[in-house]
Amino acid sequence: METVTVSPKFQVVIPRAIRDSLGIRPGQKVQVIQYGDRIELIPVRPMQETRGFLKGIDTTAEREQDRV
Repeated sequence: METVTVSPKFQVVIPRAIRDSLGIRPGQKVQVIQYGDRIELIPVRPMQETRGFLKGIDTTAEREQDRV
């Protein structure tokens, strides 16, 4: 677990190990979500980068008749 300090301008630096593991680059947008008393930062990925991420998913689940 990493600890960061909030600057007087309310800025934080994402630790290098986390930036590297998530592939966050300078200028990249990050979505900020509040869950109760915590904050989550989610990197926004370009749509083309997400292409194929569901490859191999099992699509044989039974569907309702009106969904076929």
